Amino acid sequence: MDVRLKAFERLLNIMDDLREKCPWDRKQTLESLSLLTIEETYELVDAIQEGDMEELKGEIGDLMLHMVFYSKIASEKKAFDITDVLNAICDKLVHRHPHIYSDVVAEDEETVKKNWELLKLQEKGKKSILQGVPKSLPSMVKAYRIQEKVKQVGFEWEEIEEVWEKVEEELGELQVSVDDRESSERIADEFGDVIFALINYARYLKIDPEAALEKTNKKFIRRFKYIEDHATKPLADLSLDEMDELWDSAKKIEKNNN
Repeated sequence: MDVRLKAFERLLNIMDDLREKCPWDRKQTLESLSLLTIEETYELVDAIQEGDMEELKGEIGDLMLHMVFYSKIASEKKAFDITDVLNAICDKLVHRHPHIYSDVVAEDEETVKKNWELLKLQEKGKKSILQGVPKSLPSMVKAYRIQEKVKQVGFEWEEIEEVWEKVEEELGELQVSVDDRESSERIADEFGDVIFALINYARYLKIDPEAALEKTNKKFIRRFKYIEDHATKPLADLSLDEMDELWDSAKKIEKNNN
């Protein structure tokens, strides 16, 4: 037997044992697992961003366990089993890659993505290309996916300069809203427009805005911890100028180490 199949069969058998014999595993439902799956997904992303391949292996395993767990619960409900799940994804992949499994020609990535979206609409009878964007996605990721979706039907700026002009336009509208002391709700709307435009600009620059922001978060934490570690008195007693001086020292150290 293929070692991959043997390993997968082992996981399925262990899942059967756990569901039958373990009080915790026996108690789990689709709903209770869903929150844990979200946590595991973020841990997978952390491992990728840290470049930790050993940790990544473990996180992939955790997510794979969850997929098997969901399938096991569904089989108990007589809804479907793991075989149905695997066959369904195989059928979907074959259908959405006609340039591989049929006579359709797609010589570049953009054509493949356009064909994928059109086939999705046909399969599920959807009336909007945006129906495929999950409602529960974090807002920044959702904005990126929305922009990627509409791009497939040509709703896209032609030049990156136009995208930046849109960012500047939205920034100007936000500033006017603040200067005119408009309602907090109106200012929030304008602020959201700025973020959406910046995410679009990041997309044109081939930058993942979520990953870029997380990198900045980590940089801020690293530098602030430097302030905490090198402060000669409690932070509350430091002036802003004193904290800025330590902050600049942290920046210089990072620059010298790079």
